[in-house]
Amino acid sequence: MNAPVPFKEGAEKRHTKFRELAEKRTNAALEAIRRIGNLSNRQLYDFEDAEVRKILKVLRDATADIETRFASPKGRSGGKFKL
Repeated sequence: MNAPVPFKEGAEKRHTKFRELAEKRTNAALEAIRRIGNLSNRQLYDFEDAEVRKILKVLRDATADIETRFASPKGRSGGKFKL
């Protein structure tokens, strides 16, 4: 029969999983942000300043939401971005 996992061992496993997912997801987010930055090439794309402001605002709002969720992780948010 399997003995119950001590709290410390379980917490260590959850922390390891957190670190693994945090690195993977953060790197994916950074790559996505770099790709958004590639849209700034005016030789390839035509855009309005208002569109750029809207993109930057939604990215700032998303990072502010992450900070809030880490301070009080009970809430969830979501939604998709559309120009």
